[in-house]
Amino acid sequence: MQIKDLKNILLGSTAGTEESSSEIKQEAPLQYPPVPNDALIIVPMRGTVLFPQNVSPLVIGRKLSIAAVQEAVRSEKPIGLLMQLRDKDEEPNPDDLYPVGTVAEILRYITAPDGTHHVVCQGMQRFRVQAFLPGYPFLVARIERYEEPELSSKDVEARVITLKQKALEVLAQSKQPPDELVNAIRSIGSPPMLADLIASYLISKATEKQEILALFDIQERIDKILELLNYQVEVLKLSNKINEQTQETMGQRQREFVLREQMKAIQKELGEEEGGAAEIEEIGNAITAAKMPEEVEKQARKELGRLQHMPDASGEYSMIRTYLDWLTELPWSVASAGVIDITKAREILNEDHYGLEKIKQRILEFLAVRKLNPNGKSPILCFVGPPGVGKTSLGRSIARATGREFIRASLGGTHDEAEIRGHRRTYIGALPGNIIQSIRKAGTNNPVFMLDEMDKLGSGFQGDPSSALLEVLDPEQNSTFRDNYLAVAFDLSHVMFIGTANVLDSIPGPLRDRMEVIELTGYTTDEKLQIAKRYLVQRQLESSGLTPEQCAITENAILTIIQDYTREAGCRNLEREIGSVFRHVAMRIAESLVVNEQIDSEHIPGILGPKKFDSDVAMRTSVPGVATGLAWTPVGGDILFIEATRLPGNGKLILTGQLGEVMKESAQAALSLVKSRAHELGLQPEIFEKSDIHVHVPAGAIPKDGPSAGVAMFTALYSAFSEKIVKNDVAMTGEISLRGLVLPVGGIKEKVIAAARAGITTVMLPARNQRDFEEIPEAVRNQLQFVWLEKVDDALKSAVENDPET
Repeated sequence: MQIKDLKNILLGSTAGTEESSSEIKQEAPLQYPPVPNDALIIVPMRGTVLFPQNVSPLVIGRKLSIAAVQEAVRSEKPIGLLMQLRDKDEEPNPDDLYPVGTVAEILRYITAPDGTHHVVCQGMQRFRVQAFLPGYPFLVARIERYEEPELSSKDVEARVITLKQKALEVLAQSKQPPDELVNAIRSIGSPPMLADLIASYLISKATEKQEILALFDIQERIDKILELLNYQVEVLKLSNKINEQTQETMGQRQREFVLREQMKAIQKELGEEEGGAAEIEEIGNAITAAKMPEEVEKQARKELGRLQHMPDASGEYSMIRTYLDWLTELPWSVASAGVIDITKAREILNEDHYGLEKIKQRILEFLAVRKLNPNGKSPILCFVGPPGVGKTSLGRSIARATGREFIRASLGGTHDEAEIRGHRRTYIGALPGNIIQSIRKAGTNNPVFMLDEMDKLGSGFQGDPSSALLEVLDPEQNSTFRDNYLAVAFDLSHVMFIGTANVLDSIPGPLRDRMEVIELTGYTTDEKLQIAKRYLVQRQLESSGLTPEQCAITENAILTIIQDYTREAGCRNLEREIGSVFRHVAMRIAESLVVNEQIDSEHIPGILGPKKFDSDVAMRTSVPGVATGLAWTPVGGDILFIEATRLPGNGKLILTGQLGEVMKESAQAALSLVKSRAHELGLQPEIFEKSDIHVHVPAGAIPKDGPSAGVAMFTALYSAFSEKIVKNDVAMTGEISLRGLVLPVGGIKEKVIAAARAGITTVMLPARNQRDFEEIPEAVRNQLQFVWLEKVDDALKSAVENDPET
């Protein structure tokens, strides 16, 4: 086999995304002089030596090396490969490199899908560095190339014959030597090419390869290789001798094993059984007590039979024993015997949670169906909502109301399918997946199983966990769930699975289709106050080591914390701030400064510091061009200010505030609608030709997108052109069309709650969203005035002060 054949194999097997030289040439113009003809671009290598006429793939990781290779590809020039003196040097200087290297031609430059850079190089000839040249963003050196002379002497020919014999002897001592390499050594006649091929494949240490590369004289080079090969042959002979001795020892051990088995049989006949028999009997009794399905018990008995005829010291013995322990400890026939009492369940849900009436009603409906049809398939519920709204605590309440065990498994960051299905027993240290492990921990086959953070499932080269969950969460399939470790079916149909997620869109479609989604939106101020009084205060008092007699907090103080120190849909930060207040009191009591203390609203700034949040309406100024919109976020609703201003120009639209593509299109549509209806709106058409319009949405560090800001964009643009002021207590949402229609949007409940929290008094919503009105909490509905919009004209009538008839 010739070197060109090795080259073809390497090139044909290389995978990745190839970058051609022409693509690299199209980058920015060079900021440094071209590399002289007698110089080379130098690429430092860690522990790698490439010999002339050899082909090798290389991984390029450092920025300077990537730039050097790309410049070489761009200029269609070879590169110089120099090995580092020390592998640990991250940015080697010229003094950190060996002076002799290999001129290499880049055959292929590849960028892999994971972003790594690879090159396939072929060595051409040796070179020695004369001097490194400054002024380049990578290493460039003036070099002296070495041309291999054509030698034909008896000394060289004799050395070549000896070298071939010794190389073949080394390969013969190795296990399964490559046929291609053996054929190549036999067929190559060129002494330099033969020496470099053998050094590349049969010399293992990089420093020894570098020493051979630095020998320009062919006789010295072959002598050095022969010296290293002779040492390697001796080492291989000694290693093979040790292996033979080890095989003899293993044969002796096998003989001893047979004798021990015969001894066990004799002891059994004499009634002198060892402790192993008692262990086998114990496992057999555990299999009987587990009351497994027939198929599973058959598998367990089969493994027990294998275990019985296996020595205790065997590695496979412990693997089978662990497997049988898993089978016997799983709750195949153990179920929670809780009786479902709907009245008691309602009391528990009301005791544990304030509000959430529709969610509680759905849970009670589920329990009623389970009571009337105990053998029916359990639906898969999925609670979706912002952090801190009580998704996990709802699962605990369901478990308490049904008398079942509660277990929880977090799926956030799960990227390996084996974490769901388990590892096969062929792997060392294999275990079942999280599903079976949690069932074993619960001790019953019908627990309430909460799968947390389903929207944060990952995916990697080990498989897709969301696909593995499809069988777990499908009522039609999970009765025969098969874990890879167990290799037998386990019935999950009695388990009540509950999923949680912050955002529904991140859950894969097929997985979402198998679940019944129940959305938990944010709480109003009144609901947060009640939750704090009923649950959070007591919990944080206990956490801080205080009693109600030592510390009390008034409603006004809690309201101050809610309105001035938290801005969230749930109650997580509210609980933290209450905890901060109690810790402050605990410190004062511990220092004997006070015996007890009552916290009122005027004490809060002194404990928690200045207000963290002001009323968003207070941030508004009564100037034209500003309108208040409503937005939905993964952590609840929020209000959004749309600012528009007119400046001299030629009709250009400027958009800032990190807007997404959909929001940019809404702004363009709003401007086009204002222009098309200029006469109806009382605007002079020439004003658009002489003015640029700048639309800005504050909080520019936060990405914003969606069509919901269309009405607010239109109102802000009209206000800017007409110089009329938009009322500062009015907020609006809705998508617009070029015909002036207001189209429905989502997230109405969250947006309206955010408007009430921000001090808005009037909310303008699309008329087609009246179907969502019932979802808005009654306290919020009573607090706000609603305007239903069919067309954008309706928005101007209600939002703009002193607006003329349109």
